[in-house]
Amino acid sequence: MASQGRANRVAQRIQEELSTLLIFDVSDPRLSGVYITYVKVDRELAFANIFVSALEGTERSEEILEGFRSAAGFLRSQLAHRLDLRSFPQLRFNWDPLPENADRIDKLIASLHKDDEPDNGEDE
Repeated sequence: MASQGRANRVAQRIQEELSTLLIFDVSDPRLSGVYITYVKVDRELAFANIFVSALEGTERSEEILEGFRSAAGFLRSQLAHRLDLRSFPQLRFNWDPLPENADRIDKLIASLHKDDEPDNGEDE
């Protein structure tokens, strides 16, 4: 069993290398405009849970996850060549709604601040 620190370092390297693969080596159009938000590797280094999002939001989430399931073998083999691990974790892809939720909250806060602004020159 690896220490939590080592699992975190492996997760960070997987995120970096996977991001590079998505930009330069993956040609599946379903995976265009996709970014990796977070990677969590368990302490046994058996599974890597990869959280992804896209600018389009949840409209394409199923299509994107299907693209990742289709490319999982290729991505895992490429990552295994780039990272020096005795055995490479299985990749599990998950949709991350956090960026969309954060954007929605930002818009709500902005609308509240807009409502609180005094009207300029209308009270005179």
